[in-house]
Amino acid sequence: MKSPPPERPTFASSWSRVSTRFLPFADAATVELPLSRLLRLSLFQVSVGMALALLIGTLNRVMIVELHVPAWLVGFMVALPLVFAPFRALIGFKSDHHKSFLGWKRVPYIWFGSMLQFGGLAIMPFALILLSGDSLQPPIVGQIGAALAFLLVGAGLHTTQTVGLALATDLAPTDSQPRVVALMCSMLLVGMALSALVFGLLLRDFSQLRLIQVIQGAGAVTMLLNVVALWKQEARNPAATAHQLPTPSFRESWESFSHRSHAKRRLIALGLGTVAFSMQDILLEPFGGEVLKLAVASTTALTAALALGGLAGFVIAARALVRGVDPYRMAAYGAVVGIAAFSAVILSAPMASTFLFTLGVAGIGVGSGLFGHCTLTAAMSLAPKGQIGLALGVWGAVQATAAGAAIAISGLLRDGIAHLATSGALGDGLAGPATGYTVVYHLELGLLFATLVAIGPLVRNSIEHHEDTGEDAVWPNLQSMNLREEVTQ
Repeated sequence: MKSPPPERPTFASSWSRVSTRFLPFADAATVELPLSRLLRLSLFQVSVGMALALLIGTLNRVMIVELHVPAWLVGFMVALPLVFAPFRALIGFKSDHHKSFLGWKRVPYIWFGSMLQFGGLAIMPFALILLSGDSLQPPIVGQIGAALAFLLVGAGLHTTQTVGLALATDLAPTDSQPRVVALMCSMLLVGMALSALVFGLLLRDFSQLRLIQVIQGAGAVTMLLNVVALWKQEARNPAATAHQLPTPSFRESWESFSHRSHAKRRLIALGLGTVAFSMQDILLEPFGGEVLKLAVASTTALTAALALGGLAGFVIAARALVRGVDPYRMAAYGAVVGIAAFSAVILSAPMASTFLFTLGVAGIGVGSGLFGHCTLTAAMSLAPKGQIGLALGVWGAVQATAAGAAIAISGLLRDGIAHLATSGALGDGLAGPATGYTVVYHLELGLLFATLVAIGPLVRNSIEHHEDTGEDAVWPNLQSMNLREEVTQ
């Protein structure tokens, strides 16, 4: 009797045999957290990326060019969401100790954060139209309305991101956390990039009605993405959220957190590195256009090079951390890459080299990706038990505040130095347009060296521990990092 012919492999079965090495972040999935569930959870990062792209990109241009709002007022409005950045620590702490008869700790905060984002986006277009002066109302009405809209969006995205990352930490096994972090960071970039493209296409034929439709549509998409992301993610556990359980005060929790080994040094290193990698955010494209005479299309492509570099940094960091490399050692490597990258950007001006400039921009992306990924992974994996939300909130508060301050300082510093240079106060040799930019880039180089100084003891601490215990110089996995933290206290 003839045997039946072998079944032809289906597309799904063939795809499942592809090694995870060739599928980005597929190896982040575990039995406890399958890839489909992990990707669904990461949608909250897409909504945060969409809000960021709208605030610092699309609306920045629309308010100045189409609505004729003064640039200083636009800068003030865009900076308002940073007011809530320091509160991320308190939000994370509250989500750690939330009391609920329903048994949820993280879900209520992500839900209310989504509602705040939606509310801010719902009223924002009308407030911006009033802000432009296109109404019979006094200007103060539009200013108050716009400020409220930006504050609501800022409060919402900071809440959603802080507690969403805490939920991801709750769900992910310790040894897969580096890859989960890489996926979350990458989805933020994906959300920003795709949203920027969609907003640009939709607002190509600008009208006030189209502006209302686009911004309110973004609010509706935010709610949809976050509801899908939250669906059946956090298991209900009323025993863990019972009202009779003792709740430590924020001050007690902060003192417990801050007295852990090298806790303050970690925050100082994070702040220095974030400032160093963020000061160039609003200067790279103008530098390319003004100094290297690049066309608008070419300078816009720099954003893609920076994003691709950041994505490469995430992938490199994830693979290294899974192999057991100390996260602060990898963060230091990111600072070293940044030093080389900023040096290339500075040298591109006297050499008039577009290639060197592009290479430097991509290198800044790689360095910042390595640094950001590794410091976030360390915050997730070294968080004390019961204080994951607080640890991630502190990380987010320092990171967001440092980034916002860096952008503001860099713009003021560049304009001030450029004015002195063009007026001849700095001499004929520094009278060119590159002076204001290169001073900022040199300052970033100095801050990266300071970051290495701050990180050094963090790496040395792990080496000394291994020498004392006779273990290998590299931590075998992230679980041992938690054990190390207990030993060093």
